[in-house]
Amino acid sequence: MITIVNLNASVDKRYEIEDIVKGKVMRARAVENTAGGKGLHVANVAHILGEDIVATGYVGGKTGEFIEDKLNEIGIKSNFVKIKADTRECLAFITDDLVQTEVLEPGPAVTLEEQNKFAKLYDELLDNSNVIAASGSAPKNVPKNIYAELIEKANKKNKKFLLDTSGELLKEGIKAKPFLIKPNKDELEMLTGKAVIDEKDIISHVKTLNNSGIKCVIVSLGAGGSLVCFDGKLFRVTIPKVHAVNPVGSGDSLVGGFAVGIERGYNIEKIIALGTACGTANAMIKETGWVEVNTVKDIMEKVKIQRM
Repeated sequence: MITIVNLNASVDKRYEIEDIVKGKVMRARAVENTAGGKGLHVANVAHILGEDIVATGYVGGKTGEFIEDKLNEIGIKSNFVKIKADTRECLAFITDDLVQTEVLEPGPAVTLEEQNKFAKLYDELLDNSNVIAASGSAPKNVPKNIYAELIEKANKKNKKFLLDTSGELLKEGIKAKPFLIKPNKDELEMLTGKAVIDEKDIISHVKTLNNSGIKCVIVSLGAGGSLVCFDGKLFRVTIPKVHAVNPVGSGDSLVGGFAVGIERGYNIEKIIALGTACGTANAMIKETGWVEVNTVKDIMEKVKIQRM
């Protein structure tokens, strides 16, 4: 089973509007409310691919109930710690030129008692999981080393922990040696303390992180694909040209594909192909953190993976 950790879940409100004009009243053509947060995007993809998963983290108030109800509607199992504060809302405005502008609330305050409840729940879920995927930010009062603590517990039980976060959460998290991370250029610079000028620098930094004990390091090159360093082996991944509709959530979808491939025991080339196909397929539809299975299968056959 895969446990998906989303500490700072949200109700995502998506508005389709003609344009954003400062100081003007704008009317939406369509509004869509979904259960959101980076981890829940990962959960969506893993569930669509047919994997047994459970989503966990914190939810509270009417917005928290909405998230649980939405996950239940699509068949995703969840086991959240209920908190006193309300789960946040995040707003996305999609204009006619397909540009997305987001307003993200910071998240609720979580009490020490609620944090202790989550720690106990996580221990229970860990016993029944092979893979843990944790994504996104943390709510207020949760310490910056939270992911490091979760990783240490997973490593002690020989579970594979996939970490996709940023800032201090990432910097602290890698100290515990997660199985997988997915840093961008700025995060590579932060983690290594060295500038990234060109691809040679990216390769050098990725190898450094891999050699430090992080089994798999993925760096997206955008339309140019990605670089993946797995257990000392470096791969260049090239994606097919597609018509991108909404690339938001593609990184989360990639993590979902990797989690499923790792859970199923695929070889690294097939894991890379599945994850890459999920990230690409997500960009082809308007829904965030969503894929079509047939599209994923088709793209998998077109992904090119070259050992470097």
